[in-house]
Amino acid sequence: MLRASRKQVLKAVKELDAFPKVPENYAHTTASGGGVSIVIFLLIAVLVVSEIRYYTSTELVMDYEVDANYDEKLTINVDITVAMKCMYVGADILDLTRQPFLGQQDIKLQPVRFELSDTDRLYQTTLHHVNTVVREQYHALHTLIWSSAFAGLSGLFMPSMRNEAPVANADACRVHGSMTVNKVAGNFHITAGKSIPHPGGHAHLAANVDREDYNFSHRINSFSFGEVPVGLIQPLDGDEVITQQTYQMYHYYLQAVPTKIRTRLDSVDSYQYSVTTKNRTVNHAAGSHGVPGIFFKYDLSPLRVIGREEHKPYWQFLIRLCGIVGGIFSTSGMLHSLIGYLVNIVSCKFRYGREQTTNAAADAILVTDTNPEVN
Repeated sequence: MLRASRKQVLKAVKELDAFPKVPENYAHTTASGGGVSIVIFLLIAVLVVSEIRYYTSTELVMDYEVDANYDEKLTINVDITVAMKCMYVGADILDLTRQPFLGQQDIKLQPVRFELSDTDRLYQTTLHHVNTVVREQYHALHTLIWSSAFAGLSGLFMPSMRNEAPVANADACRVHGSMTVNKVAGNFHITAGKSIPHPGGHAHLAANVDREDYNFSHRINSFSFGEVPVGLIQPLDGDEVITQQTYQMYHYYLQAVPTKIRTRLDSVDSYQYSVTTKNRTVNHAAGSHGVPGIFFKYDLSPLRVIGREEHKPYWQFLIRLCGIVGGIFSTSGMLHSLIGYLVNIVSCKFRYGREQTTNAAADAILVTDTNPEVN
């Protein structure tokens, strides 16, 4: 009784088989079918490789939040060469709190030659060219981090930095270093005369600097906020300004945005910034007042940009993979059957027409034989 019920169950299961097996004796292979199969396998391989590359890649999802870390400090990194001797140059910073800045020792004034060597000029030209391309084609920190064309650029082209040894016939001053300041708007400036503090901030003693000693032609080797990822080109990197005027004032207005990038391989807390420039000649006689120098006025955005690396779900990959394989097999099978059907129709019509012509010719010969001409 149990064996009979088992046979009935197996028989019912076999009737539900959606993949019936065709005996090999009934299978008929053709050269056209083999050619189509080769094309199908190649197409499936190409599409599968493309899908694997697509689903193994990642994308960065950007989000925004209010920057509540107002108590943390801000690091400003500068490397600027000014065409004035260091004895005439003073560099300082003043923020909205007007608190005394105690980090002057982090900023170094190094006597150098303003004219670059061939190696340095090559780097400067390359950096300026790359920065021009970046301004036109890329506008976000995460895009540059993911752009392999710029990865390691500084290590590839950066010449050896000028050593700290004194330079003969130095006619310029390299202002470089890092400053840790309050996370509020401020003003970093380079002007004539050394600075002295006073209750309202500080003042620069420029009385002993002659007018002909003023020359604020400058080259911005780098200017950045916070941690700088390797290979990242900042908006001001590589800029060079040459002037023939002595009393010239340069203003750079910077809007910095805190940016947090989180990926599988690295985590970066940095800043993006946009910049607007303006310059004018100081001429007190003509009513154009001011202090000659280079001024970087920066402000911070209250929003923080957050970028997270996300993978595409693998279940979508499996679904698309099944769709690719099954769809190509089904479509190619229908196309092959349709083409074979059309070929058969054309062949049958051609064969039928040829048989009709042959029969007509045979009938004509038969009529000629039964009715011979009489000479």
